Amino acid sequence: LGGEVYHYHSKLMMKDARTGGAHLWHQDYGYWVNNGCAFPRMGTMFLAVDRMDAENGGLRVIKGSHEMGLVQHGVGGAQAEVDPTRLAYAKRLLETVQLELAPGDAVFFHSLLLHASDQNKSDRRRWAILVAYNRVDNDPLIDHHHPRYTPLARAADDAILRAPLVDASGKDFMNP
Repeated sequence: LGGEVYHYHSKLMMKDARTGGAHLWHQDYGYWVNNGCAFPRMGTMFLAVDRMDAENGGLRVIKGSHEMGLVQHGVGGAQAEVDPTRLAYAKRLLETVQLELAPGDAVFFHSLLLHASDQNKSDRRRWAILVAYNRVDNDPLIDHHHPRYTPLARAADDAILRAPLVDASGKDFMNP
C-alpha cells in the first residue's frame, strides 16, 4: 500500500452450510470512500477458517481489476454492486479466478480489486476472518463506524511478563 498502515477494521464472515447469501461483485473501496477515506490506499487480508471453494460460496476475484480504478457502485438493499457495463469489461479483458483455500491460508488484496462470492450451497460451513488495513495518511475525513488512526506505542518484548495479573475488580488471573 506504499506506506505505514493501521488496522481499519475486522470481521468474521460466517457462511454456514446451505445458508448465507451471495456477495455481489464489488470493490471494498466502493464502500470505504463513503466513510471519508479520500484515497484507495487500503487493503484486506482474507483468512480462511474453513476450507473454501466454489461449492461453499468461496471468494472469486478478477485478477488485475484493481488497475481499473474506482468503478461506480449502485446500492441495492444492504449491498453495493459495481456498474454492470464496467464489470462486463473486466470479465472480458481479465481473468476471473475462483480461490480455493485451506484453513489458515490467507489472501491479501487491494481495496480496488473486484471480488464476489456465491451463496453456500454445500453441506460445509465457510467461515473467514477479514482484516482491513488503511494507510496512516489516509485517515477518514468524516466520523463513521470504523476507527481513525491511533498510534501504538512499542512495548518491550518482556512487557507481558511485567503486566499485572489482577483485573480492575481485583480478580487474580492466575487463581480463578
